[in-house]
Amino acid sequence: MISKSDWRCGSKFATAWIFVGRILSVSSSLLVACLTLAVHPRRATGQSMQRTPANPPLTVQVRVNSRDGLQYVWILPGSFIMGCSTGDMECRPSEQPSHEVTITKGFWIGQSEATVAAYQRYASVTSRQMPFAPIFNPGWQDHGMPIINISWEEANAFCTWSGGRLPSEAEWEYAARGGNLHARYGQLDEIAWYGGNSGSRAHDVAQKRPNNYGLYDTLGNVWEWVNDWFDDDYYQNSPRLDPRGPAKGQYHYRVLRGGSWFYFPRFVRVSVRLAGRPEDRVGNFGVRCVADFPDP
Repeated sequence: MISKSDWRCGSKFATAWIFVGRILSVSSSLLVACLTLAVHPRRATGQSMQRTPANPPLTVQVRVNSRDGLQYVWILPGSFIMGCSTGDMECRPSEQPSHEVTITKGFWIGQSEATVAAYQRYASVTSRQMPFAPIFNPGWQDHGMPIINISWEEANAFCTWSGGRLPSEAEWEYAARGGNLHARYGQLDEIAWYGGNSGSRAHDVAQKRPNNYGLYDTLGNVWEWVNDWFDDDYYQNSPRLDPRGPAKGQYHYRVLRGGSWFYFPRFVRVSVRLAGRPEDRVGNFGVRCVADFPDP
């Protein structure tokens, strides 16, 4: 699922996590702890990770989308190294080779993952049903949590309704890195909700430290659907300018990025690519949209 060479271990393991998440929408903390220890003997506390030096913070331009009520941040065009990060020893073949990519046009992207409140607006206006609520947010009472249990099709429809679209995989990684070359832009516990600190549930957005572009939860909390089809080998031949992904998906899967509250640290890295069926509705799958505002 993640890569050909990792099929026996990584792909089947990721598939198993998705399967468990689909059934439960939430896992007990004991289950997360046991799975984390079983695969990563050095318990996932994030304390063993060296603190990544922060880049000088940039001036953040923010706009509120009147449709979904969410804040969006302007991302300037530029170039970056996509894929396996500097010094990252946990990269999978699907994250390689590292390659330079140029984003030629600036774009507005959600400062946080789309929230329950934003999706409720959408459901009310379009007469759509809300997805089934997880046990850690019964009846969607906590409006500040990220919306989850939505398929790729539903995520795409939400972003279109909000006046935008799903980000490309390249746009997502460029924004998520915040100008940082490393696997994470800070110490894991400071920037992300993951299997070692989440208490086996998602959390309200924007509670952890943002990256230098002012974006919250680009790592952890929930996986985020992007527009691209998934292909293990896409990085072998992807274009340098504004890559949009392969024309069709390997296994007919779409890409998710960022890791989630349900995963251990090796999956909560900025270059990790997860494949999901477009129809999958999972308790740690969410979305972050790009908005079609005029350039500032």
